[in-house]
Amino acid sequence: MIINHPHLGSRDASEFTILGDASLINRPDWQAGDADDAFYNYQYLRNNPAGLHRELWFHEQGDRSWLVVTRDTVTHAVIEVALASDVAKAAKAKAKTAQKTTPKKATTKKAVSKKTAAKKTATKRKAT
Repeated sequence: MIINHPHLGSRDASEFTILGDASLINRPDWQAGDADDAFYNYQYLRNNPAGLHRELWFHEQGDRSWLVVTRDTVTHAVIEVALASDVAKAAKAKAKTAQKTTPKKATTKKAVSKKTAAKKTATKRKAT
């Protein structure tokens, strides 16, 4: 199988080591409330589809770069190859864009006054 490296051109698959599913790029937030479940799913649960699949490949016997290879697991035809760093940057940019477009939760006057009262109490405690 030949992998068309974005910088080095066509390379034989024997130069690479496959890590697995490319979703490993999206590491869960370790500070989230559901971090235990998220990391269990991240570490142990994988899809193994027949057909198109995105995988992480490491160019071990070359420039030591990480690639995201989209290939057909039935025919082993390589469809697309991209640098993993570019894929991760694009995913972060997409997440930021999605975060900006989602409407923020409206706060009521009651909730705002509770926050203000709590801040005043905390400030008084620090002063004493």
